[in-house]
Amino acid sequence: MDCTKTLRLRIKDKHARVLSAMAREVNQVWNYCNETSHRAIRERSRWLSGYDLQKLTNGFSKCDGVQIGSPTVQQVCEDYAKARKQFKRTKLRWRVSNPKSSKYSLGWVPFKARALQYKAGQIAFAGQKFSLWDSYGLGDYELRAGSFSEDSRGRWYLNVVVKVQAKASSGTASIGIDLGLKEAAVASDGQRIVGRFYRQLEGDLGLAQRAGKKQRTKAIHAKIANQRKDMLHKFSTALVKDNAAIFVGDVASTKLVKTKMAKSTLDAGWASLKTMLEYKSQQAGIVFEVVNESYTTQTCSCCGSIPASSPKGRAGLRIREWVCGDCGAVHDRDVNAAKNILAAGHRRLAEGISGV
Repeated sequence: MDCTKTLRLRIKDKHARVLSAMAREVNQVWNYCNETSHRAIRERSRWLSGYDLQKLTNGFSKCDGVQIGSPTVQQVCEDYAKARKQFKRTKLRWRVSNPKSSKYSLGWVPFKARALQYKAGQIAFAGQKFSLWDSYGLGDYELRAGSFSEDSRGRWYLNVVVKVQAKASSGTASIGIDLGLKEAAVASDGQRIVGRFYRQLEGDLGLAQRAGKKQRTKAIHAKIANQRKDMLHKFSTALVKDNAAIFVGDVASTKLVKTKMAKSTLDAGWASLKTMLEYKSQQAGIVFEVVNESYTTQTCSCCGSIPASSPKGRAGLRIREWVCGDCGAVHDRDVNAAKNILAAGHRRLAEGISGV
């Protein structure tokens, strides 16, 4: 089965100045679209489409000194119209090109498939050739649309969509996953990932911030994000490879980030893990479901009862192991919850099959 995948490759730093100049031109087009669209809505109650904005920006790429081509201008117009519709706003934020501004917009240069070519280890785009660290072997892929993007440290990356041949999973087992704060994820077979990368480097980050070392602060933030992403990718890939069905509890981070547990919630990376499991499961042709995790911590996974000895409420958060007062089974708190999530997933599948 064919599917699409986005590859991210780092552009060599010597091209940063050229890409930054292109990003400023992209910001000009975006801001023009923003102002023109807002005026049309305010004065004539007319919502300009991406096609309307493309007609108004026609010829910008031929102005003196402009490096971006018409495909990029057209893509910016389409992306602006899509973002305005998505956020249901008459006006979006301006894109700021001044790197000294606190509202600086990180560089972004979108492109259509026809505007990019890969030749002899380099990317040809808008009359320029960009060298990059090609860890994927781009010559083996048909390149589609994508973008160049800048990170907080001023490094540039190529993000390009390619078509790949999905590999079906050979796993036959099924697994439940309980998401938490002390441990980011615990599986019903005992596998677990701790995470807490922000907590580990929080002291170093505080020192760098108090010393006013902005580059060091950005480097630590990038290290935390990269470590978390690497851990989640390895964990999710292994689960998809070994299983035919994956079930995850429906715990949401949107409410917890407004509490005192916000740092730990964001450090756990629940949303990223769910996203990875979802698209990797889809590519591998296996089942992925988010199920209701109510009472999964309190319920005994052996007898199905909710005994008085099970952990309950805030006071029960400190209880990591407990014994079922009804059947005598000894439980690890998180593994027990993961087993109940697995059982809930099986019940959902059974209900779906019987209703067909």
